[in-house]
Parts: sequence; structure tokens; C-alpha cells
Amino acid sequence: MLNIITYSTLYPNAATPVHGVFVENRLRHLVDTGKVSARVVAPVPWFPFGHRLFGHYGEFARCPAEETRHGLRITHPRYPVIPKLSTPFHASLLERWSRPAVAAILQQNPDIDLIDSHYFYPDGVAAVRMAKSFDKPVVITARGTDLSLLADDPKVRPQIKWAAEQADGLITVCEALKDKLVELGIPADKVRVLRNGVDLSLFHPVDRDAARTALGLTGRILVSVGLLIPRKAHDLTISAMPQMPEAQLLIAGDGPERGRLEQQARGLGVESRVHFLGRVPHDRLKELYSAADAMILSSSREGWANVLLESMACGTPVIASDVWGTKEVVTSQAGGVLMKSRTTDGLVDAYHRLFASLPTRAETRRYAELFSWDDTTAGQLELFRDVLRSA
Repeated sequence: MLNIITYSTLYPNAATPVHGVFVENRLRHLVDTGKVSARVVAPVPWFPFGHRLFGHYGEFARCPAEETRHGLRITHPRYPVIPKLSTPFHASLLERWSRPAVAAILQQNPDIDLIDSHYFYPDGVAAVRMAKSFDKPVVITARGTDLSLLADDPKVRPQIKWAAEQADGLITVCEALKDKLVELGIPADKVRVLRNGVDLSLFHPVDRDAARTALGLTGRILVSVGLLIPRKAHDLTISAMPQMPEAQLLIAGDGPERGRLEQQARGLGVESRVHFLGRVPHDRLKELYSAADAMILSSSREGWANVLLESMACGTPVIASDVWGTKEVVTSQAGGVLMKSRTTDGLVDAYHRLFASLPTRAETRRYAELFSWDDTTAGQLELFRDVLRSA
């Protein structure tokens, strides 16, 4: 039995139950093998007020200090953050304020084998510093903007490079992120690509007509799922709606961009066909995907976008921007199509290409079944054992 600490700021909690759910899902499948036991340290930024007026900062305040999810014990230490201003110091702050929680677990469980960290900065950097002082091996998983964005910050890049050099094992969720580490000077053979999977038991087709009736939908339905933030580019999707007059767009997600996006829809005269659903519980998304004819993801950056596989697992093909690891998710017409350019015209072109040769729902589901968690779980176990043999 391997005993690990999973360490990440990207992890769900009672206040934000879908935040970093892909990290939780990967860990759950690993633990379900019966070969791994895990404790989770999932730090959250400190914030004094838990009112909804403070948006996601208020959600941090409502996060419990400890909780149990799916049988896994989770500790949520607080650490100070000054948005934008403290970015170069995030790793130091994170390490200092979460170290007592990690130390307490190691004292209670001296047989912990390694630290499993997710997201390179600040999480991976902090994890390496602690692992070295506690004399434990550490594995870091890169997940997206930690390398596609933060690694280009001149104050952060050296910290990421140092952590990658010092870590005992490195994982990326797509080849594009591995290429970024190699660009930083990390040997390619030190990096293993272990893609995210999809929970095929949670995400599966439900009766389309019943799903549409429950949601009060008719006609051609498009869905977009993701935070309302600039990187998710919902504004690009909305900008294409005048050229897709037969379609309605459902946007599931919340965030600071909502007011601006609603104003954009009104300005384009498509407000009656663009519906903002707010946050949708993760276990209810299958009904939304199943009701739709296609899912659209226009993001400017993605490591491995789980929403694409979730939609496909429900039998609904996707239209996606060709960025980072997305081309590794959408490799067949059965799964969907990629935009040739991440523009309004590129999205509209992809829309027409998809509907000109729309796969059956059964074909799309079969494609998604190629992406179970099994291979990823096996790859993790192999890497962890290799690391421990070399320690």
C-alpha cells in the first residue's frame, strides 16, 4: 500500500464543490484501486468575510478547516494572497502557511511515502520545498495555465524551472504542456504525459427528449460550460450567435464576466437566445449535455479540458478552439471538430462543419469511452513506484 499526501490549491470543498474537481476525480480513481491511501492538504486563500457580495473571495471564507469527501480526509489551511500583487511570492506564502498542516500529517503518519502535488505554481514549488525539508519524494502534475501562462512570467519562471529540476517525478496532462517543460530545459524523459479521464458512470447519455422537456428546450441547442472569465472566451461564442440564427446557447457557469456578457448579448440582439444558467451542480451537467446538440468551448488556454470529455460521454459532440491540449482530446469527427481559427468566423465555420456531418450520439459516446481513467491510474502507480525505487 502506497501512502501519499495530495497537495493542491485546486481541490473541491464544501463551499466550492467543483473547484479542481478533476484533481479529486483522479485521486478517487487512484485510491479506488486499493493500492493507495491518501490524505489531502488543499490550502485556500485567507479572506475574512463569507458573504456572497465578495464573490469567490467570500467562498474561500466559507470553506471549512477540515472535511471528508468521498471517504478522503481533507485539511484546508489558509494562506495570505494579495491578488496580482503577491504573485511572485505566492509559493513562499503558501509554503509557510500550509507547512504546519503537512507536518502534522507526517507526524501522525510517519509512513507517508511521497507528496503528490498538482499545479506547478505556487503549489508545486511549495511542495518541493517542503518535501526536501521533510525528506520525502515529490511528484508534480502540470495542469494548464501553470505552464501555459505563469511560466512566461519572468519572476515566476525561474521558480517553476527549479521545482521541475528538483522534483522526483513530473506529470503533464497533455503533450503540449510537456513541450513547455522541455522548453524550460527539463529532459523529456523526466516528464510523463498522463491525460485526464472522464467518469463514464457519472457522465452518460440520458433521454434527450426528457432532458429537453425538463429544461423547457426546443430547437437546436448549444451549451457552453465554464467559469465566466476572460480565458473561457464566452464572448467569442456569443459573438457568433447572429450567424447561427436557428440555435439557442445555454451558458452554465458563474463569474465576474457575467454582466459584460449579458450586455454583449443585448447589444447583438441575441439576448432571447442566450441563456445564463449560473452555476450548475456537477452531477446535473449530464442532463444539460444530453439535452444539447453540441457543446462549445472557445477558450484561449486549456491544459486538458474535462468538459469536452464530459459532453462526449453524454453523446454530445463538441466544437472547440485549437489550443494547447485540446487537439489531443478532439481527434475524430465522432468527438467533434476544432476551429481552424479562434475567431467568430472560425467558430461559425466549425459549427457548419460539425452539423454537416453530425455523428450519432452512440458514436460520440463510444469515442469518449476511449478516455476512461484506467490508463491514467496505471500510469500514476507505475511512476510512484519508480520514484520510490529511486529514492
